[in-house]
Amino acid sequence: MTPRLTLLCHGATPTLRAAGFPLDEALDARGAQAARDLQGRFAKATRILSSPALRARQTAQTLGFEPEIDGALRECDHGRWAGLGLEAVAAAEPEALGAWLTDPQACPHGGESIAALIARVGAWLDGGRFEGFTLAVTHASVLRAAIIHVLGSGPRSFWRIEAAPLASADLRPSARGWSLRLET
Repeated sequence: MTPRLTLLCHGATPTLRAAGFPLDEALDARGAQAARDLQGRFAKATRILSSPALRARQTAQTLGFEPEIDGALRECDHGRWAGLGLEAVAAAEPEALGAWLTDPQACPHGGESIAALIARVGAWLDGGRFEGFTLAVTHASVLRAAIIHVLGSGPRSFWRIEAAPLASADLRPSARGWSLRLET
């Protein structure tokens, strides 16, 4: 069987719906229901991984799995912006937010830059041992970083990828590296 890795964004949370930088929060009722609606879709998965974040673990559990926690799947570290809304950050630190959104190396919040996130996720992909069908429940930022790494598109394309709650990307390793597989 050809190895398969599916990255799945966690379900929606209150802070995510409010366009904020979440702390470790639970899924909201609609996010949990949307995850329940996916039950059975990943039934053939032989290994289930999850970010340490509560919202990712709850998504995996709602799908019927007890995931193995993998720290490499953690959300981008938003430093001092964690727990704040995007509007609040834009009002308090407009230049810093602008730098973060346009310069992948920028890290004005004291957390992790987009470039560092992409490097972390790329190292996880390239160093991982994936056999069978692995489902990894994670965050939109990790999904974007993985796609950028697989396509070799460069960190400036990070903000051009939209990843909604419960969006997924199917990746396949090969001798030439990773490929992104689109399915119907």
